[in-house]
Amino acid sequence: MTTLVFGHKSPDTDSTGSPIVWAWYLTEVRGTPAKPVLLGEPNTEAAFMLRHWGLEKPEIIADLAPGQSVVIVDTNNPAELPDGIHEAKIEAIIDHHLLAGGLKTKAPIEMVLRPLACTATVMHDIIGADLARAPKAVKGAMLTCILSDTLEFRSPTTTPHDRKVAEALAAGLGVSIPAFAAEMFAAKSDVSAFSDAALLRMDSKEYNVDGKELRVSVLETTAPKLLLDRKAALMAAMPGVAAEDGADQVLLFIVDILKEEATLLVPNDFVKRVAEASFGAKVTGDTVVLPGIMSRKKQIIPALKV
Repeated sequence: MTTLVFGHKSPDTDSTGSPIVWAWYLTEVRGTPAKPVLLGEPNTEAAFMLRHWGLEKPEIIADLAPGQSVVIVDTNNPAELPDGIHEAKIEAIIDHHLLAGGLKTKAPIEMVLRPLACTATVMHDIIGADLARAPKAVKGAMLTCILSDTLEFRSPTTTPHDRKVAEALAAGLGVSIPAFAAEMFAAKSDVSAFSDAALLRMDSKEYNVDGKELRVSVLETTAPKLLLDRKAALMAAMPGVAAEDGADQVLLFIVDILKEEATLLVPNDFVKRVAEASFGAKVTGDTVVLPGIMSRKKQIIPALKV
């Protein structure tokens, strides 16, 4: 049976590229037939990665057959996985997020969770010397994932090791990190083709905070004005997205990569209370700027109070 390798729903660059990297490794190095798949359309930066490195877009799947062999990457949270995950045969989990709990396996598995900024960095270390055998496109995907998750080393999740790995990959590929990252972020910032609801789900994750189900959306951009110009429409779409997704509220953080700050949209008194309780902010309008806030994983989720 071919092993399916996938990341979380609403796939970003890491959840698109890391399955490609690991499927290559399983197939070509370990001799285990594997196939990368996605749990939704990749975002614009991930689509840029696929085009730039000449990679085929993985098949998008909605569910899993019982007993399907799978490797989960870039998440371990059941809320971000297909409903059929509990009937699948989980072979391994490779991740860089906190241990969410809720997954039960049918046998012992390989599980690697490391405090690094990117799943691709974790994979780099596991693959080791065998990475020399990888095609240019696989190494390019790995580099793109790391630059994406670290926001070109601006994110507070960045470790010296993430940077060292990215710089070594870039040198081997003959890539200028500043120039390539600028192309990546320009692609990520072009969201003109997406509906308001699609934007709210594009890079979002579900969390239960003090008994409230929250969809926490983060849009990273070098052109925040393009998103803020759609502020009214985005806020108007929030109740519908929350209702469809079984959430109490959608929180949208627009992260300005260059200014290294986030703007939280404040559509109602609930979000105003969350902003003031979580970040010590004084909210006077329908947005609030949060200086230095760039990471959902390290700065937003740990701080949230409702």
